Amino acid sequence: MSTAILIDGGFYRKKAFRIWGEKTAKERADELMHYCKCHISDRDGDAKRNLYRIFYYDCPPISKNVYNPITQRNEDLKKSNTYKWSEAFLKELSHRRKVALRLGKLSDISTGYRLKHDVFKDLCSQKRKFETLTVSDIQLDIVQKGVDMKLGLDILNLSYKKLVSQIILISGDSDFVPAAKMARREGIDFILDPMGGSISDDLIEHIDGMMSHWRDARMTK
Repeated sequence: MSTAILIDGGFYRKKAFRIWGEKTAKERADELMHYCKCHISDRDGDAKRNLYRIFYYDCPPISKNVYNPITQRNEDLKKSNTYKWSEAFLKELSHRRKVALRLGKLSDISTGYRLKHDVFKDLCSQKRKFETLTVSDIQLDIVQKGVDMKLGLDILNLSYKKLVSQIILISGDSDFVPAAKMARREGIDFILDPMGGSISDDLIEHIDGMMSHWRDARMTK
């Protein structure tokens, strides 16, 4: 059985941080490769999986000056630790065997800071006052462009050209339902890994099963 693993990068990074904590770019890349290896080493009945390729979908970090309403200063995002980590992480993945990077871009038009959801609720309910806000109460609001389209097109290409017999998608997004439906019509075994997260009923309806390895104790070593 030839298997392609497709990874929604933004989704994976957030989940991995919550499950296994903060890591260096190399450690996170090693962890991701091991996580994919767990999927390939798994068994589907008596059929052994052979890795076709790992497709990783994300955006390179944005380099822009953004106004911070708390410090009331412009910040150069290119000098941030997040920028440096993201660049190093993508570079690590680009050097790994059988990994294909599919990069979109981050919109530099609508980029800015916004209040975190819980902080906004506290302000509206008057549990907090504006003068108590700190830098930790805001977060960058950045919109990805092109990532979902690249992922969907790859599912179509892999399916129509019969390059694989199975696709494992690491994501929790129901936006991929149309592509999953088409892949199944082409005879592809479509597996979803939401890494322990909940997914919508319409997504469950259009996949062939769920399989996760986020509880694997070896990932914490």
